[in-house]
Amino acid sequence: MTDTLGWRRTFGVIAPSTNTSVQPEFDAMRPPGVTNHFSRIRIPNMDIRSDADFEALMDAIRGTIMEAVDSVMSADCDYLVMGMSAETFWDGLEGSLELQQRIEARAGVGVAMGSDACQAALRALDPGIRRIAVITPYQPVGDRQVVRFFTDCGFEVAALKGLRCESPVAIARVSEETLRDTIKELDGEGVQAIVQVGTNLAMARVAAVAEFWLGKPVLAINTATYWWALRQNGIQDRVQGFGRLPAEH
Repeated sequence: MTDTLGWRRTFGVIAPSTNTSVQPEFDAMRPPGVTNHFSRIRIPNMDIRSDADFEALMDAIRGTIMEAVDSVMSADCDYLVMGMSAETFWDGLEGSLELQQRIEARAGVGVAMGSDACQAALRALDPGIRRIAVITPYQPVGDRQVVRFFTDCGFEVAALKGLRCESPVAIARVSEETLRDTIKELDGEGVQAIVQVGTNLAMARVAAVAEFWLGKPVLAINTATYWWALRQNGIQDRVQGFGRLPAEH
């Protein structure tokens, strides 16, 4: 039998309990007949002022991530979307593929991850993109994992700005003005695209505006991930207001 409201697809989404950005951004991109069902990876709003703190945060996420998968899949969702990104970049491309396999085996359905979505989105926007700049909310240890992943995928990270947010909740409180200024800081000659990671940074709207003015791709991870989830499920709706990716590809 088909779900009454999610007659095209029901998406299970897992996100940290501290994340207040990914749910409204995903919901804003949701086409008719697709429903989003959130399950929370329970973590504390802990200090992340150093690499050691960030590693402790990742351990907290790893300790409860499968519980969140089990919870949302009790709704018999058709597909799973990762509404968190740091773990999807960890240990480079090899680590990303291994995580995807583990999550899919646990969920029993396919999964869209931010890491995979970003590389797919960049290639969809322009197969010639090689040099990118990256915005993260992370501490340096997390930034290094992001660089490793993109390097493994054949991209050169020409510039990176880690905002070093001091707690998980603080990530969602980074202003649009700060994000705008960071985009301007990173943009430069030879940078072919700007990519933002960290699903609690509310950048979907800023990225779409910046892309228009810069004349080059500016990719917000929540936009890329939800686009990838739709396309992986054969849903080709063109979603307006979030840049070229969901509107044209």
